[in-house]
Amino acid sequence: MKKKLLIAFSAILLLCSLPVTGNAAAKQRFSDVPDTKYFAQAVNELAERNIIGGYPDGTFKPGNPITRGQAAAIIAKLTNMDLANVKNPNFKDVTESNGYYKAIAALAEANIIGGYADGRYGPNDPIKRGQLASILVKAFDLPRYSFYDMKNPFKDVVEYESHGSSVLILYRLGIAGGTSPDRFSINAPVTRGQASKMMKGTEELKPSMVSLDAKEFGMDGITSVIWKSEQNLYEAIVVHGQAGVSDRLQLIPLKEGTETLNLGGHMGNPPIANKDYVYKKYYVHVKKMNGELTLTLEETNDYLPTEASLAVYAGEKIETISLTTLDGTLLNATAPFKQCERTQNVCMTIDKPGSYIAKARFTGGKEVQYAIEAKEPKENYFHYDIDTLREQTSYVFDTESLFDHNDYYDKEAAQNIGKHKIVTNNANEIAEIVRDPGTNIFRVKAKKVGTVEVEFEKGVYWMDGQPGDAISGITTGMKITVKDMNGLINISVLPIYTINSDM
Repeated sequence: MKKKLLIAFSAILLLCSLPVTGNAAAKQRFSDVPDTKYFAQAVNELAERNIIGGYPDGTFKPGNPITRGQAAAIIAKLTNMDLANVKNPNFKDVTESNGYYKAIAALAEANIIGGYADGRYGPNDPIKRGQLASILVKAFDLPRYSFYDMKNPFKDVVEYESHGSSVLILYRLGIAGGTSPDRFSINAPVTRGQASKMMKGTEELKPSMVSLDAKEFGMDGITSVIWKSEQNLYEAIVVHGQAGVSDRLQLIPLKEGTETLNLGGHMGNPPIANKDYVYKKYYVHVKKMNGELTLTLEETNDYLPTEASLAVYAGEKIETISLTTLDGTLLNATAPFKQCERTQNVCMTIDKPGSYIAKARFTGGKEVQYAIEAKEPKENYFHYDIDTLREQTSYVFDTESLFDHNDYYDKEAAQNIGKHKIVTNNANEIAEIVRDPGTNIFRVKAKKVGTVEVEFEKGVYWMDGQPGDAISGITTGMKITVKDMNGLINISVLPIYTINSDM
């Protein structure tokens, strides 16, 4: 798939959007724009390209505010918008005789600008710094980074302000700073000098990016994006369309290499049935060409080898693992494995869908079997859906182990749960459950698949997270589950609890 853009721009002719001198020549210099001004280079370069102009007296008046009409005309020229066939935006105060009509109409049709609630556009109103930020983000299709993923040094820029995210996008890309270290002055008028600097900066600092319409993926809307990010080769951002505008996917290359992309979308607005959902997957290739990173997509139906996690208990160490099919065919007598990330389990790679038995030999000679099921995912992901089950027909445990995953729990209460009560009617058919007298140690032997619920006489308080940003609850019992996979039986235990509603 070749790189595609949301809008194909064509070259156009447009009279200067600001008053111009009779000779807006190359290398133009204005008497009131010395080279020492931070916006001087931007002003002079835009004037050289006939994007902006000065006044008959040879000045540029960089401190004067720029109007909403002037800004529309300049941006239309900068982005080479087609002004030949524009649709009337029906603003009360913008007639076809207005010098900025075509630029305003083109930007409005592209949903780059909008008017006021009373139906006016206000072409002669000074444009505000926040407004210009949002227009630049839309007109140049800048990456729509999330508000909270960006650094915010400005006290007057907040998420619920309509231009807050746009301001931070410009700040992140180095296009615009504040009027002071901690203020952007989001509602202050933009001066002609500031506008020149911001517009030229947007041209120069927009990152290399591919922006694709949902329809280019055969979708009406994009619902999910999952990408393999260990290598951080690219970023993916969904821009949800509004007012009849399609969703778009922005892909920003970061460094060379190949990674994967899973894309979920839907047909119809809104979708009315499961059949309306679409799932596709791509390889994302990032290469450097002529010194610039380029990004291309390659649609595929490939599946990638997927890790299966095998449960390992504290103090256990696996020496070897063999892998067979259910009919006993040996696939690998010494299958490779590794420590799983962030757990004490071990992971082995499964490269084909199917049902397997893995036999692990532990230090000391103990052997344990694991059932493994690998299925093609319904959502067309790159990796198989993997289920594993450790064979465990009997299980001895202390109920305090139910709280191993909690950040905090009442240890004294956990050691004093009182009497227990089995509340499942057919519990004896599912498992034999015995408690050692005077302890919280239970011994369970599986009989058949099912679940047994056990109530404690006394509940145990626990909390996860930090005070002020945590959840807490009371564990009132446990659920003992007997499962079967590929003929192997497993017993597992989970807490039964209620969440405190006041947290």
